[in-house]
Amino acid sequence: MPLVDLDRFDFLYANRVKGMKSAATRDLMATLSRPGIISLAGGFPDTRTFGEEAFREISGHVATDSAQALQYGPTAGLEGIKDIIVDVMAAEGTRANQEDVFVTTGAQQGLDLVGKVFLDEGDAVLCEGPTYAGALNAFAAYRPRIIHVPMDRAGMIPVAAHEALKKARKQGIRVKFIYTVPNFQNPTGVTLAAHRRRELLEIAREYDLIILEDNPYGMLRFEGESLPSIASVEQEAFGSTDRVVYLGTFSKIFAPGVRLGWVHAQPGILHKINIGKQGADLCSSNLSQMLIHSYFQHADWRSYVKRLTALYKERCDAMLDALAEFMPNEVHWTHPEGGLFVWATLPTYVDATSMLPRAISRNVAYVPGEGFFANGGGKNHMRINFSFVEPDKIRRGIELLSEVIRERMELRSDLERGSQHSSQQASRSAVGNPER
Repeated sequence: MPLVDLDRFDFLYANRVKGMKSAATRDLMATLSRPGIISLAGGFPDTRTFGEEAFREISGHVATDSAQALQYGPTAGLEGIKDIIVDVMAAEGTRANQEDVFVTTGAQQGLDLVGKVFLDEGDAVLCEGPTYAGALNAFAAYRPRIIHVPMDRAGMIPVAAHEALKKARKQGIRVKFIYTVPNFQNPTGVTLAAHRRRELLEIAREYDLIILEDNPYGMLRFEGESLPSIASVEQEAFGSTDRVVYLGTFSKIFAPGVRLGWVHAQPGILHKINIGKQGADLCSSNLSQMLIHSYFQHADWRSYVKRLTALYKERCDAMLDALAEFMPNEVHWTHPEGGLFVWATLPTYVDATSMLPRAISRNVAYVPGEGFFANGGGKNHMRINFSFVEPDKIRRGIELLSEVIRERMELRSDLERGSQHSSQQASRSAVGNPER
C-alpha cells in the first residue's frame, strides 16, 4: 500500500489543527515496547493486579444480558452506572445526585466536552504550571490561551492565580475556567492544600468562573489524610455544586481499558455537555458500563483499591529511595502522598528532551517536562512513573537515569573548563605580544 502524502492537504485542514499536537507519552509508546527497556514514562495503573478470575466472573454477569450490553444506550449513561458513581463519590466524601452525573468515554472525553462547551478561540484557561498534557491537548482544538500559574509543594499558588486573572482582565482576555488536578497532580504528584482549595473557590466566585476539578487519582492516597474535593468544599460552603465541574474516572480504580469516566455538574452545564457528546459518539459503551456495574455491585472494590494503593506505596518508596541513593545533589524531586508520579528537577542547563534519546539507548525512559507546558518551559524537568514497574526495576531504572544525567553534567563541566582554558591561552598570548 503506497504511503499517503498528508502534507498535500495542508490547504484543507482546519485552523484548529495548528494548535493540536501529539502527547509525548503517546509518542513514546512504540519505543517503550522494546524488550529490555525500563519505562518510567507511562501513566499506567497496574491492571495485572485485577486477575483473570475476577474478570471472568464479572463478564459472566454481563453475559446474562448480552442484548443490552451490545446495544446503544442513553447519551448521559445507564441509570445503574450513575448509582455506582454516586457511591464512589460518596466514598471520597463528595455528595452527588444521580441527575447531576453524566457518563463519558473516559475523563479525557470530559475534558474535550468542557472545552467544546466553554471555549471560543482566544478565550483563556487558567491552570497549573506544569499541567496534565492530555488536558492541554483536549483544549488545543478550541484554540484557547493557556495561562500557567506557578506551583509549590502545596499546589497552585492562589496569590499568583489572582494576579494572573487581574492581569488577564486588564488585557481584555476572557478567562472561562480554572483547571486543576488537586490530588497527586499529573505530572508533579503534588496535592493542593486544603486552605488553597477554599481560596481557589473564592477566586472563582470573585471572577465568576467555573472550576474544572479533574480528580483521577484521589482514591490512590497511600500517605497522609484525605482532603475534601473542591466540589465538596463548595457544597459545604454554599449548599450545592454550582461552579465546580468535577471529572472522575474508573481508569485508576478499575481499569483504563473500559474507557469510562464521568462529569458531575449543575443541570445547565450538563445539558450543553449532552448536546456536545451526541455529536461526538452518541453514547458511551453499554458493555463497559455493565462490566463496571457488575464489578462494583458484586465485588469488594474498596479492598481492591486498598491493594492498589499498598502496591503503589511500595513502588513509590522504592523510587524515592533510589533517587536519594543515586541522583546528584543538584537534582531535586517531589514526594507524593499518592497517585502515580514523581516530578524531577534537573540543573537548569540540562535539557531533558534532548537527553531522552541517550536515556533510551541506555534502556530507561521518562517523559520530558516541556510537554506539560503550553508555551515553553519545563525543559530541565522530567516526569517519572512508579505505578507499573516492580521495585527492583525502578531502582535499576533510576540508577541508569542518574548515570545519563551525570554524563550531561560532566559534559557541561568539560565545556566550561575548555572555554576557560581557551580564554586563559588568549590572555597569555595577548600579554606576550604587545602589538596585539
